[in-house]
Parts: sequence; C-alpha cells; structure tokens
Amino acid sequence: MLPGVYTARKKNGSLYYRASITHQNKHISLGSYDTEDLAHQAYLQAQLLLTSFELTLDSAEAMPGALLFEKKVSLLNFRDNRIYFKNPIYLKQNYFLYYIAPHDELKFDVDDLFYYSSHKIMRRKGHLFVSDYGMQVNILSRYGIKNFAVAGRDYLFVNGDPTDFRYSNLEVINRYYGVSRVLVNNQPRYKARIHLTGNHILGIYPTEEQAAIAYNKGVDLARSSGISKSFTTNYIPELSPRDYAKIYTQLELSPKYLEYLKQLASS
Repeated sequence: MLPGVYTARKKNGSLYYRASITHQNKHISLGSYDTEDLAHQAYLQAQLLLTSFELTLDSAEAMPGALLFEKKVSLLNFRDNRIYFKNPIYLKQNYFLYYIAPHDELKFDVDDLFYYSSHKIMRRKGHLFVSDYGMQVNILSRYGIKNFAVAGRDYLFVNGDPTDFRYSNLEVINRYYGVSRVLVNNQPRYKARIHLTGNHILGIYPTEEQAAIAYNKGVDLARSSGISKSFTTNYIPELSPRDYAKIYTQLELSPKYLEYLKQLASS
C-alpha cells in the first residue's frame, strides 16, 4: 500500500481508500477516494502544503490534485498557526477567515472562532447558515438580526463589505417584526406596520420597543377580528411582563387601522 493510504469498506462491502497524514504529532484525515493512486496524491499534496512555506492560499488553490480546497485551507492554517481546524478556517491577527469556496471568504471576530470551528457554514440561494441541533440557522441571528431582515434597510455592513461579519462592522437598524426606523423632524422614530391584504400603518412611536409592542397589539386585534393569517410576533426580553402590559395597554393604534378591522368584522 502506498504511503498515507489505508483501505476501508463501505456498508455494501465495496472497497475504498482513505488518506491521512501525521504532522507534529497531529493525525489528520485527508478524505476518502475511489483509487489508491488518488488517495496517495492527496497525501503527497498534504505533505507539500505542510512543509513548503512559500505556498500560499492562492497558489494552493491552483495546485492540481485530489485534495479538496477546504482541506488545503485547514492544512495551511495548521502549518502557519499551529492549530488544526476541520473547517476551512485561516487565522489572521485579531480575526479569522472562513472559506466557503476559493476566493469566497468571510471575516469573523476571534470571539466566534470556537463556534465556527465546529459549525460548517453553507450558502443556499444567497443565504448563509449553519446546521445547529438539526436546524438550519441563519448566521445573522448571532447578531440579533431576524430572518426577514433586508440588508441596507434593517442592518448595515458599516464598511460596505458584505463578507465582513465582525461585530464592529454590523449595525442593526430594525430588530423587530413590522418595525422600521424613520426620521421625523430629523429625529429617529419607529414606524409599526402590519401586512394583511395590504400594508397598514399602525403608528409612529418614539422607541423601537413601543413600535414592536404596537405591532403585537395590531396582530392581536387582527386575530380577534377573525383574520387567521399566521403572524410572527415580537419578543422583548428587556421588558418585564408588568412593563410590557403597561405599554401595551397605553399604546394607541392608527384610527384608520381600527376602522378597517371594525368594517372587516361586520362584513
């Protein structure tokens, strides 16, 4: 058997080949291959990446061979930073890169290193998510950004780079369902809006929390008027139940919206 290659069998009994390498007392699996030659190529390429410091991520990506690009990233990071991650992570000073694909990397703060070293990032239809306890979780949720959020409206990449997920680069504008920030006399205010057959303005409020509660109240009134649409309501952990109930009771909604519900209930 060629160096770095081991045989194994699938559940159906068919033979395949596994490649691995040991470097600085670290045993690293390189993948599974259909032939002994491909597995050996992966081993030789891994050996070269771990010992040739002139190789960079760009030159490694261009190297032909059986080794997957994400494994190349892991090996180069191990070579340069003495830490091995199964996921395609490369450490920089005070942050790290996570490679979705060649020339497609995301930037994160080191605070997120433990999480992403054990959670693989995937992209589907432009959305970035991880599998967490069997669920697909949008990575934006780690910043308090909801699934419905729209870049440029509900949150911003401060430096204009949509691949930079460092905390200092993400500014959350709208945290709640049905709420958007607006300017009234050059002062920030918060508009609550609900979508039924069309959009209905519930009111404009001085705080984001008040607008979020107004949206919840609008949902409750819609349901009590016989509207069976599925709504997602807002949870506001900063408020105690007593404080929430007080704001909920005192908040006034748009008379136009209340009249619309009244007509709907009587029709």
